[in-house]
Amino acid sequence: MNAHTETALGLTENRGTGGRILKTVIHLLVLTVFAGPLLALLVGAFGDVKDPTQLSVVPSGLTLDNFRIAFDQGVLAYLLNSFLVVGFGLLLQVTVSVLAGYALARKKFRGMTLVLVAVLATLMLPEEILALPLSLILADLPVVHFNLVGTLAGMIVPLGAWGFSILVMTEFMKDVPRELEEAARIDGAGDLRIFAQVILPMCKPALGVIGVFGFTMIWDQYLLPLLVSTDASSYTLPLALRTLRIDPAVTPGVVLAASLLALLPSVIAFLFFQRSFVSGLSSGALKG
Repeated sequence: MNAHTETALGLTENRGTGGRILKTVIHLLVLTVFAGPLLALLVGAFGDVKDPTQLSVVPSGLTLDNFRIAFDQGVLAYLLNSFLVVGFGLLLQVTVSVLAGYALARKKFRGMTLVLVAVLATLMLPEEILALPLSLILADLPVVHFNLVGTLAGMIVPLGAWGFSILVMTEFMKDVPRELEEAARIDGAGDLRIFAQVILPMCKPALGVIGVFGFTMIWDQYLLPLLVSTDASSYTLPLALRTLRIDPAVTPGVVLAASLLALLPSVIAFLFFQRSFVSGLSSGALKG
């Protein structure tokens, strides 16, 4: 006999045998769609793949030759470039985001609304629109007149300010009770001490959110390294994957091995920030 229960949305959920079978089938289909390509990537990276249209999720003839060839092609150097860009870029981005978020959330100044609109507008512009002005600016940095084209610094500096991270920090800092700030001022604390010892410690969940999203955004950058790089020595791994893919001497298995190396850091970053990331999303959902 089928049992029916009402969900939070007022819908009827079938808890009988037919309902469980249907739910299992749907879960398997979703798992296949999302996990299937990842499993095929993992198996192909350790397999002898000659034809990219013949990928399989069943391992056979496992080998480490794909990684050896990938290392011979300079993948480790590209990986190091990616780590340098994401390391310094994320540090700069988080620093700018927390300082800008503090100013926008806790201070009142003329033109603050225009600043918020400008920050929000940067999220609405496609990267392709910004490509030409960005390349001109990097070729002749205003005021100092430095040429950052062909350097890793040219990939790091434009990543220092990201509208998403600034808005996340701003909204979290707005929710910090002002009573704590006023109590700290009574005790003689200045703006810097209040920021470092009162506001920032209460925003750890937000730091986890912008850390994960910022790492992924910087790590997956393709257009910016393409604009800045002038030779292979400054390639990052996502850009180098294109070079490997069009090289007739490189098999699809080698490309899959390099792709797996490009995927792992994002997964590790998520696992590292997982607790703060989930806490930050939960806090945002409760506030909403």
